[in-house]
Amino acid sequence: IGGSRKSPIERFWNGNNMIYILQKAVSVYLSFKFYVRSRFSYTCWHFFFFPVHTSRQLISLYTMVQNPNMTHLNISDLVVLPPLWIRCDGSDPEHTCWLGAEPLKAGNKITGINFYMVTCDGPTADKTYFANLEELKMAHKMKHHSSIVVTKGFAQYELIRAAVIEDTIVESESNIYVDITWNTVDKILETPPLVSAATLNITLESGDPRSPVYQLYRELQFLLALAEGLKTSVTEWPEPLESESAVELVQEFLTGNCCLHPFLLKTNKLFQKIKCDTAAVDSSIKSIFSERGDLDFAEQLWCKMRSVSSYQELIECFTLVIKSLEHGEIQPWIHQGSSSLLSKLIQQSYHGKIEVVSLSGITPIQMLLEIGLDKMKKDYVSFFIGQELATLTYLDYFISTSVDLQEQVHRVQKLHHMLEIMVSCTVLLQFKHENLFPLTQICMKYYKENPLNEKHVFQLPIRPALVKKFYQNDHPEIWKVDISSGHGQKEVKTTWQVSTNPPVKHMTSNNTGLFSDSTVNGSSEERMYFITMAKCSQVHFT
Repeated sequence: IGGSRKSPIERFWNGNNMIYILQKAVSVYLSFKFYVRSRFSYTCWHFFFFPVHTSRQLISLYTMVQNPNMTHLNISDLVVLPPLWIRCDGSDPEHTCWLGAEPLKAGNKITGINFYMVTCDGPTADKTYFANLEELKMAHKMKHHSSIVVTKGFAQYELIRAAVIEDTIVESESNIYVDITWNTVDKILETPPLVSAATLNITLESGDPRSPVYQLYRELQFLLALAEGLKTSVTEWPEPLESESAVELVQEFLTGNCCLHPFLLKTNKLFQKIKCDTAAVDSSIKSIFSERGDLDFAEQLWCKMRSVSSYQELIECFTLVIKSLEHGEIQPWIHQGSSSLLSKLIQQSYHGKIEVVSLSGITPIQMLLEIGLDKMKKDYVSFFIGQELATLTYLDYFISTSVDLQEQVHRVQKLHHMLEIMVSCTVLLQFKHENLFPLTQICMKYYKENPLNEKHVFQLPIRPALVKKFYQNDHPEIWKVDISSGHGQKEVKTTWQVSTNPPVKHMTSNNTGLFSDSTVNGSSEERMYFITMAKCSQVHFT
């Protein structure tokens, strides 16, 4: 494993070079018969772990072939191998799940080996099985003959689970958690001090119905359906949500106030804020994202036509609009800079004549997609500039019309994902501008260089005090202490950790009745933890 691939032992070994992961592979031959036409078969590989005694033998072989003192092996040119980690089955009394070995080097010459052993037990909620910090430090000193040890703490808290709206825990694929590290640990499971270093980790999936921007998300989904229809010639039309058809809405719009500037429409419904579905969120949060008050004719038309439920209805709507333009019945205003076909027709109507447009094939879908793109781009720009989170120049990449429509839609998806992140951090964590601004820059930098990825973890360095109220009375997902001594290649470390999830994927539970089940103290449920120990020892060849 090397490069950008995630290491399965990253919490117990801080090396950053390529490593070998050794695991037993068993092939399974599968055969499928499809009636009388063909026979299909393939071999798949399932990975298993080694017995601990076999793993120790493999570590010994790995060490021996690199030991310059093993002259009887007649190895003329010793090669320093990458670190080796072996998945173990936990069959020994200590439930060993990993054994590792890492060469110690002086230049290109190997001088010794670092050996690692990771053990895992649990889960348990019984804290009497937790280690005592002073005993851990003493054991480390005795094993490594150290007089001085240094401790470093790490804790991870899940914040979105503790964030409550309308007395309901927010449940989704989204995850907001904080990693906190600090020096000098005084006791096991201590709450991190406020002088710690903290990093907020945000993974957010768009489309939570409780989000203040859920209506905009639905609008985006319709835009995506149009883009897909343009690409495949098959469009999935949404179910009608309005009591009136899109044709009726457009007809009323054309015979009403469609040509007035919205600032003259004091009672225009477009001034209404998009309502958050959550009554517990206060009014200031409701106005985080509001419908713009400067929608031009094309944008208002999009708001009516996004309820179209068939291709035929789409054609009828545009037919009404084009006839009204041709006959001079309307003289609508539009924003400057729009390159949509409808905007061009409107500009032509100012001079009394418009070109003939054939409302057939993909043309009506493209026309609707264009005005929807224009409207939504301005929505996102209005938010980021209005909140002073970005400049128009910095947003240019996301709203550029120099790329094809499909790429424009993809970039609008990126804008929406960033909007969801900003709104979630404001609603759930009460973030202010000083925190939202750097987060916006981090998100925009990522999305200028990468495709849309709602599973990406955005990281923001913060002060622990900013989110302390969300975790101070909560149990950590992970709590770890590193006890170390020595410097450089002579540094050795002992790690003790508890975690709500198994620390390694190939281990599930060693609970055989020794540990108690989860208990409840009043209204606070005791967290079930896996207990993990990682120990290190050194052997020097010279």
